[in-house]
Parts: sequence; structure tokens; C-alpha cells
Amino acid sequence: MNKFFEAQIILAEFGIKPIHYLLDLLEIQDDSLSKIAEQKSVYAYNETRKMKSFAPKPSAVIVEDDGLFIDSLSGFPGPFSSYAFKTLGNDGILKLVGNNRNAQFRAVIAYCDSNEKPKLFESSIAGTISENIQGKGWGYEPIFIPENQTKTYAELADKNKLSHRYEALKKFANWFNSKQG
Repeated sequence: MNKFFEAQIILAEFGIKPIHYLLDLLEIQDDSLSKIAEQKSVYAYNETRKMKSFAPKPSAVIVEDDGLFIDSLSGFPGPFSSYAFKTLGNDGILKLVGNNRNAQFRAVIAYCDSNEKPKLFESSIAGTISENIQGKGWGYEPIFIPENQTKTYAELADKNKLSHRYEALKKFANWFNSKQG
């Protein structure tokens, strides 16, 4: 739900008001965020068509997938970030990271409607993994320091403007708004 609240705040800047539908989405296991997001969006769209509780049915859906890609771990945890966080936590990730602390947060927004193949909007923010947990935030925010910053996402007052999700949602919003009018 944190992702939705973040998306809601970001998309409001562009005059878009998303509606959250609680769906239990199947997620393929793949090393490509794009493939995962694309398939999840098709599945989500199809599920909203089948369910009787959706009135009115949405004309389109967007889904997001993201991951933390750590260079010294050959891109791990990447698309498996949620699982790695649940099993290792930030402490476990910090123990695994070697001297090369470079990393990227990547996000993919997938838009799916009845007319076309899902449209993808991707973003990547470079940064480093901190030496220790800093600040309070969800997921990997307390250990990721965006490039040209000295604080982790968790410590930044306006992390949305610097986030991988913000950039991907901004690309989506600009495309969506241009399509509307």
C-alpha cells in the first residue's frame, strides 16, 4: 500500500487520480522488471474484467514493479527485492555488500488497456548503499543514498522528487495526459 500512496501523491501533481484495487496478482519470476510489470498489468487488467465487484470496471490499469540492483552482488536482489527484504532485511543486505557499494533503484510502470500491448515507462536512479541503516523508511530506503546526495532516501524530506518511482510515474503521466487531449 505504501507504493500506492506514493503513486497517488506523485500522480496528483499531474492531475491524475488513481484508484486502488486490491488484487492478488500472480507475478512471474524473471530477472527482467519489464517482463514482470508487463505480465502483471495484463493479468490485473484481465482480473478486473472478470470480477463482479468492480462497478464500473476500470478502462485501464497501471502496475509498478521495482528493485534494488547492487553492483557488487551482480544486480541482486533486483526483481527479487521484496523476497530478499523479507528474508534478509537491510542488515542482511549490508552484510553481503562488498567494497563496491554502487547500486541502482529501478522502476517500471506498465499501463494496460483493451486497445494495445502494455506500454512501459522505466526509470533508474544511481546511488550507493550506505555503511549502516540511516533513518526510518520502508524497504531499502534506509540504506540507499541517491547519487549527489549525502542522506538515504529515508532521511530525505522530499525523496519523491528523487525517486526511481517518481521518474517512471512522471514519464507515464506525461504520456497519459498527452493521450487524453
